[in-house]
Amino acid sequence: MHVFSECVVEDVDVDEDEESDSEETPIASKPLAHRSLWAVKEVNLDYDNAGKQRKLDLCELEELRDDAYECACACKDKFKRVHDAKLRLQKFEVGQKVWLYNSRLKLFPGKLKSKWMGPYSIVRIGNYGDIEIEDFEDHLRQVMNGHRLKPYLEATDFKGASKESVSFVTSSPDYMDV
Repeated sequence: MHVFSECVVEDVDVDEDEESDSEETPIASKPLAHRSLWAVKEVNLDYDNAGKQRKLDLCELEELRDDAYECACACKDKFKRVHDAKLRLQKFEVGQKVWLYNSRLKLFPGKLKSKWMGPYSIVRIGNYGDIEIEDFEDHLRQVMNGHRLKPYLEATDFKGASKESVSFVTSSPDYMDV
């Protein structure tokens, strides 16, 4: 702190009779170092305590960053578990009918237009998820990734399912009869 105090120019007596020119530097003016010293004294800044406080703040920020990283990892694992739970293991068999996902980019495909093409018949199933399918009309064969296929359900598949009758017409409430 004594370095700053040495930079301070003590008040110099200036004769009021002498008028200084605007181009001349006034002799009695205090240098800029004095204003910075005044600001330091005004704030009562102690460099040692400020350094310790800054170090504590940096440690606290590092702890917050570590906590945020752990929380992000936990959230990522949770989302992964939820996503993996929604995935279904699809088992395809030779001769089964399937839909093929149309992944081509179209500018205006239409809101209600289906993205699935088919049905196709499975000819061969590979070891690494590759499935060879055949078109019923053209008998053209192509090899596709199994993720782009989903089973084709025919109307006969639903005949064995139990049917529930649901009535959409309900009786009017009592307060409507009045």
